[in-house]
Amino acid sequence: MAKITLGGTPVETCGELPKIGTKAPNFTLTVSDLSTQKLSDFEGHKVVLNIFPSVDTGVCAASIRAFNKEAAEMENTKVLCISRDLPFAQARFCGAEGIENVMMLSDFKTGQFGKDYGLEFSTGNFQGLHSRVVIVLDENGIVKYTEQVPEVGEEPNYKASLYALLDE
Repeated sequence: MAKITLGGTPVETCGELPKIGTKAPNFTLTVSDLSTQKLSDFEGHKVVLNIFPSVDTGVCAASIRAFNKEAAEMENTKVLCISRDLPFAQARFCGAEGIENVMMLSDFKTGQFGKDYGLEFSTGNFQGLHSRVVIVLDENGIVKYTEQVPEVGEEPNYKASLYALLDE
């Protein structure tokens, strides 16, 4: 489990992030129209998983805006913004912000994604929500980069995650 902080208070996650060089676990998440998307649907594309507690917080919203602008412009790359928010809240946020270059996905039904990826809060006020994490996958679903942000109120290292998208 990761030991991170939420507003300076120590909290833990339910496990460990997928290891670099391993195949990312498949998932089924909900889109705003209540259809589903699986990780396997993105095979052949580089994928950025921008994972966060809620679109209704400033830092989470900032990460969506940043990835909408930067990573979505990169060739053969899909940016998936994942939280436990209801798909309707995600759609409302994107509509109000003019967000069009990322796909919002919700883990509201089962929370299984957060458990499978080891990033669900297991303690603290956000227990059951996702911690702030960025995971970058290559075209074959192999983990190239992970970042568990140590303080939930801080933004991820965008530069490092975008660099991981570059072919070696």
